[in-house]
Amino acid sequence: MQLLRGIHILGTHMRIRLSSAVLSKQKIMKVHLKRIDDAYRIEAKSVRGDLVHIDASAALGTQEEGWRPMELLLVSLATCSAIDIISILKKQRQKIYDLSIEVSGDRKAGVPSPFTSIQLHFTASGNIKPNKMNKAIELTKTQLCSVFFSLHPDIEVTYTYEIDSP
Repeated sequence: MQLLRGIHILGTHMRIRLSSAVLSKQKIMKVHLKRIDDAYRIEAKSVRGDLVHIDASAALGTQEEGWRPMELLLVSLATCSAIDIISILKKQRQKIYDLSIEVSGDRKAGVPSPFTSIQLHFTASGNIKPNKMNKAIELTKTQLCSVFFSLHPDIEVTYTYEIDSP
């Protein structure tokens, strides 16, 4: 069997075209983390060279000189959702001028202390119809946001919004 922009089956000349998605491997993301002091500070570096500094909580005796891991999880969810929402609103020909997000998470007591719920509140400004914003949020929750789909299903995630019209 030979693979050449299609499949050559059992010596016949029948070819089946495969999309690049079928032929491509699973997406692999990589980051490099390195401890940068004698305590808990970590520097994370993307393949593009972007840096993030991460630290443990003051309860472990740190100076809190970086993001905490659970804060980064909130940032990741909010950013992923925001990118989806902005993209959808643009496709819906809605005029979005600004978007801000307040995100908070409730955590279980003890160790481990995972999130039990996460609340995201979006404040958008522009000429945006509420039904279009509802649709954008629904799509990010049900189809698009990879971070949302990476969370444990027991975490209750709620989205609210307000629109400030010019």
